Amino acid sequence: MIAVVAALNVFPVKSAGAAPAAEAELSPDGLRHDREFMLVRPDGRHLSQREVPELALLHPAFDGVKLVVHTALAPAPLICVAADGPARDVTVHRRPCRGVDQGDEAAGWFSETLGLPCRLVRFTGTRPTALGGGTLTYADGYPVSVLSEESLDDLNRRMGARLPMARFRTNIVLRGLGPYGEDSVTRLRGDQVDIELVRPCGRCVIVNTDQDTARRSPEPLRALARYRAERFDGAREIMFGRLGVPRALGALRVGDELTAS
Repeated sequence: MIAVVAALNVFPVKSAGAAPAAEAELSPDGLRHDREFMLVRPDGRHLSQREVPELALLHPAFDGVKLVVHTALAPAPLICVAADGPARDVTVHRRPCRGVDQGDEAAGWFSETLGLPCRLVRFTGTRPTALGGGTLTYADGYPVSVLSEESLDDLNRRMGARLPMARFRTNIVLRGLGPYGEDSVTRLRGDQVDIELVRPCGRCVIVNTDQDTARRSPEPLRALARYRAERFDGAREIMFGRLGVPRALGALRVGDELTAS
């Protein structure tokens, strides 16, 4: 079966807005620069849209040297040259990891923009995935997420809605698998890349946040719970999409054809 790459999204700052890309490099940790930065509370716990939906209104771009963040919440964008330095302890969902603090100017900009004290850190070190022997930066559990356009079309049909793909914050959007065709795929192979899909993607309240307005509603999580809830590894989750680990690395482009098996 052939799946076409319909869109690529990099999220330079965890839980902030997407940086859509026509081309992205697949690294061992996922699309290059994905979730490379994260906002943390003073005690090192990560901030996410679960608690601060306004993070959706931050629009970052990172070229490997300079992080630029635009938002209507601030009178001027943040322009921050990525800094090296001593690492500090931080956590993602209570799991320990490390980050390099990006300085007082960045911390002040984010704290004022969001109205709460926080600091920006850049990933350092290694984090293993629970399954598949992969590594990741600050993503919740796996370096790559995929979802098909047809699955979203089916959800929208059931809801009588027109939710955009942005709600689901997916790295690789696919076309051609049919509704929920990704559920039965374990491998995506292209000319340069190879991704093993190792588990379903469990969804949380973030999908209920409008990524353009930061307003939250009961949907689509309520609708998904009616037909996409299942048990995985002993826990009940609402599954929509798949999570993967890169096996062969290289460039991915919108329009690429991937063999799905």
